[in-house]
Amino acid sequence: MIGVSTYLESGARWGVWELDAALLPAGYPRLVQRAGGLAAMLPPDDPAHAAAAVARLDGLVIAGGPDVEPVRYGARREPRTGPPARERDAWELALIEAALAARVPLLGICRGMQLLNVALGGTLVQHIDGHAEQVGVFGDHTVKPVPGSLYAGVVPEETSVPTYHHQAVDRLGEGLAPSAYAADGTVEAVELPSSAGWVLGVQWHPEMGEDLRVMRGLVRAAGG
Repeated sequence: MIGVSTYLESGARWGVWELDAALLPAGYPRLVQRAGGLAAMLPPDDPAHAAAAVARLDGLVIAGGPDVEPVRYGARREPRTGPPARERDAWELALIEAALAARVPLLGICRGMQLLNVALGGTLVQHIDGHAEQVGVFGDHTVKPVPGSLYAGVVPEETSVPTYHHQAVDRLGEGLAPSAYAADGTVEAVELPSSAGWVLGVQWHPEMGEDLRVMRGLVRAAGG
């Protein structure tokens, strides 16, 4: 059972309805399912419930989404940083902390990787160019694994990945190591040492591609 964090959006529309909705792009649960797992959606909740939620899971995915509020890493909001999603920040930080404490396998995707870095005391670059070429359209670029890393053990070769982000890791959080880079030097994946369990963050969007190996790695670890 792989839990995936979700958006909480006001005024979502489907059919004849326009209501507040907990929602998630279908690529996330589909990727979990294609990799052999069962997907469970985790909408924002009281952070006090995070440990109980994680205790019922075999693995956790922190999904992509809005920019992390800069106050979370001790910075002021810059002009190109998006509006805050405070409920989601609080809930997902609590989920990450609970997963790390319980050694539940954890995968952070895009925002999820950035939030993992922030949870461990790291900081973010609030805007970079070249990683989101068109608004609302995923691009692609290559990432190169760091030899000997957890990520390299899952995907050993340089690959082209679906990408859409305008922020990136700046100072690494405590214990985190880079495990893949883009050609421009941007950190594209981070991980904790194996003694901490299976913990990986990727800056790209595997749910928008055909490569199942990262999610299969999480599902295998969750089944172990």
